[in-house]
Amino acid sequence: MKWMIASDIHGSAKWCRMMLARYKEEGCGRLLLLGDLLYHGPRNELPEEYAPKDVIQMLNGVKDDILCVRGNCEAEVDQMVLEFPIMADYAIIADAGHFIYATHGHLHGKTNPPPLRPGSILLCGHTHIPACTDIEHGTITYMNPGSVAIPKEESPHSYMVWEGDTFIWKRIEDGSEYLRKDWGAA
Repeated sequence: MKWMIASDIHGSAKWCRMMLARYKEEGCGRLLLLGDLLYHGPRNELPEEYAPKDVIQMLNGVKDDILCVRGNCEAEVDQMVLEFPIMADYAIIADAGHFIYATHGHLHGKTNPPPLRPGSILLCGHTHIPACTDIEHGTITYMNPGSVAIPKEESPHSYMVWEGDTFIWKRIEDGSEYLRKDWGAA
């Protein structure tokens, strides 16, 4: 199955709309959201076209496709308006011997990973910076799709596509690839 992985929408209707257009164009079967869906948080500027109610409607429109973990900006009131679960701190995806620990990144992340077996992937959002690097003495791969709405360190508005053993980082504006990782490749 082909997955889209995205994080940190932060209530931007503009960037959520573009993300969902890419989701459809990519032909993905699942959308994994790594938290911070509706609110911008106290450390961020308001994103373009900040409209959490519009984001709610858009995401609820694809609720059956979404797997989501809680970000540091999510609250129980958000769960009251979103029609898919958002309050889990992590999700585990095991596929054909592969193991992915998906979380927002504020509780467990690159510098404080959870206990994972060698060969696992730690998939996080939170930093708003795309990444693909080995951690824990090269035994775990840390991946971050970057941010849909508020990218940092001059990174693009981005998402990832995962299919089979390949992860591809793409720009939301045009769907162009800028990073690729084949699982198991050095």
